[in-house]
Formats: sequence, structure tokens, C-alpha cells
Amino acid sequence: MDKEKKQSYQDKDGGEEKFRKPAKRAPKRKVCIFCVEKTGAIDYKDISKLKRFVTEKGKMIPRRTTGNCAKHQRELAVAIKNARIMALLPFKAE
Repeated sequence: MDKEKKQSYQDKDGGEEKFRKPAKRAPKRKVCIFCVEKTGAIDYKDISKLKRFVTEKGKMIPRRTTGNCAKHQRELAVAIKNARIMALLPFKAE
């Protein structure tokens, strides 16, 4: 048997034992950093903040990973794109 701890129960007929996996806990809900800080607008010139939402390859990190709300993720995407156009962030890492 696996190293996992499994719970056993008997069938309704009183037959053989079956095994059930333990229930998984729900992951902790992520909160939007911009909502917590109550930031007005996301500035494309604030590169230290934008770099947290871009991978080392230059891709934008998705909303489900960062925990941003939809409104701020859209603003963040526009700010990252503007920073790329102004050559403050790379389009693609070397």
C-alpha cells in the first residue's frame, strides 16, 4: 500500500473493506495586493512593482497565481505593456 494514510470503511452489504483518500483542504485565498494597499492607478514607471508580476523569461504571471482581482490585473497588463514599449521592461529575456 502507498505511504499515504487511507481511511477504510465496510461496504453496506458487510463485504470487503474499501479505502477512501483523506479529504484535501482548500488552499488559502489570495488577496489582491493593489486592493489591500488601496492604490489609485498602477504606474508603468514603477518597475520594482511590475517586476513582481513578470517571470524571468518576460511573461506576465496569470491572475490565478498572483491573486490579483480582475480590475487590477487588466490595469497591470496595460502598465506592463507600456513599460515594454518604453523599454523599461524587456519583451523577452535573453
